[in-house]
Amino acid sequence: MTILTLFQRDDCHLCDLALAVLAQARVPDFDSVFIDGDQALEAAYGDRVPVLRDEAGARELGWPFDVATLQAWLAASPSG
Repeated sequence: MTILTLFQRDDCHLCDLALAVLAQARVPDFDSVFIDGDQALEAAYGDRVPVLRDEAGARELGWPFDVATLQAWLAASPSG
C-alpha cells in the first residue's frame, strides 16, 4: 500500500491547488504535514512546497503537477 504525504505550508495558494488536484485524482488517503516552524522540514522543503512524497518508495513529486502527471506518478510506484 502506498503511503503518501503532502508537505505544505499554512496559507499556501499552491498547496491549495495541489489539494484540489489530489481530490480530482481521487487519491483516497494521504497525510498532510505542515512544514512551518519545523527547522528540518523547512530546510528540506522550504520554497519547494507543495511536495508529495511516497514514503514506501521514497519518491517525491514536486509542484507543479496535474491530474495526469499525478496518476502516472502513482501508477509507476513500486509500492502501489
